[in-house]
Amino acid sequence: MDALIELRDVAKVFDVRRRAGRFRREKRQVRAVDGISFEVGRGEVVGYIGPNGAGKSTTIKMLTGILTPSGGRLRVAGIDPSAERTRLASRIGVVFGQRTTLWWDLPLKDSYGLVRRMYRIPEDRFRRNLERCVEQLDLGELLDVPVRQLSLGQRMRGDIAAALLHDPDVLYLDEPTIGLDVISKAKVRGFLRQLNEEAGTTVLLTTHDLQDIEQLCERVMVIDHGRLMYDGTLGGLHSAGGAGESERTLVVDLERELPPIELPGARTVRVEGPRQWLAFPAGRSAAPLVAAVAAAYPLVDLSVREPDIEDVIARMYAGRG
Repeated sequence: MDALIELRDVAKVFDVRRRAGRFRREKRQVRAVDGISFEVGRGEVVGYIGPNGAGKSTTIKMLTGILTPSGGRLRVAGIDPSAERTRLASRIGVVFGQRTTLWWDLPLKDSYGLVRRMYRIPEDRFRRNLERCVEQLDLGELLDVPVRQLSLGQRMRGDIAAALLHDPDVLYLDEPTIGLDVISKAKVRGFLRQLNEEAGTTVLLTTHDLQDIEQLCERVMVIDHGRLMYDGTLGGLHSAGGAGESERTLVVDLERELPPIELPGARTVRVEGPRQWLAFPAGRSAAPLVAAVAAAYPLVDLSVREPDIEDVIARMYAGRG
């Protein structure tokens, strides 16, 4: 598989000034990214995860050319992002979950028109890509709505469409489902899966939602304190370090209060009236457990809660210590 993204010992150091007395300030260096090396092949969908302040967004900003590395070698599609940012722009798409690239006071369709002009997208290709995004992201009724009037979920779908109108080779997604409702998350995830399967677009995804990773990525990388701690499958991440596999939780609402549920492969960790919490290994599918609960107990409702990424990383450290 061709490497579309290449990093070799990449570092980013920031100078930070802080108060060191009444009239004096002290300068110190913060290594936001500390010697990271990895490759992402053409057509891969890779999760890039870690706690807040780990260095995820700094890495993405270096990959897009917004920030210049303090050291190391970085190439995207054979291009040095910081040296040839304009040339790289036509090869990448970027979505930052908490910032929009759309024009706040313009209708959504006018923002797309401006994107077409910025990237000099041929009219036929622009219409074809826009029609696909509008259909698959359910944007038809929103095209005449000013961006400022869109909900967070609607705006996010609009931003993703804008990032894809010029057919980028690489799509960077920084917290693309943050704050979205269940329906909006499902639409975004379904569209991204289809995009990768049909167009072969390479996706690098940063998120705090492990369901995003589970449903989209075969490979996951963990960064913490600016260093790459893990690179492999999600199942391997859950059991990394030998500290015991992390757990997901099945929250079950029964018709009435009953003794703790007893089923193979799960343990009841909490009971409050008719609601029970069952823990099961995070690397296993929830489907057999859900089916067993539905067959044996008077079920009203249920949901699956993913382990926090911070908890998974803490287990990694515990296993290595």
